[in-house]
Amino acid sequence: MESFAVTRVYADENGDSRFEDASIPLNEAGEIGFLSEAQKAGTIIFRKVMQHYDYDFHNAPARQYILLMDGVIEIETSLGDKRTFNAGEVLLVEDTTGKGHKTKNITDAIRSSVFITL
Repeated sequence: MESFAVTRVYADENGDSRFEDASIPLNEAGEIGFLSEAQKAGTIIFRKVMQHYDYDFHNAPARQYILLMDGVIEIETSLGDKRTFNAGEVLLVEDTTGKGHKTKNITDAIRSSVFITL
């Protein structure tokens, strides 16, 4: 079965933010390719940030997918784990409580992303 890779950022029972590699199952849909099951969504937000973006520990304002349109970011969990994410990758950010995570631009360029709240 095909799947779509997603990195989940969530808060554990101690409030520490963590990464989890997840996948969304895709089903054969003939000529149009492979599709996931539909998911309910709330709002969509388009965002651009300046090249020096370096946001200290914060919680996600809502459960949301973040679609990275360009640039490269680094996310750091409250436990000090760091991962780099590139354009085209998808995050499922769910740490709306707890100690939060840090986010910063790695490339010296304005970065675009799309937020889809759940």
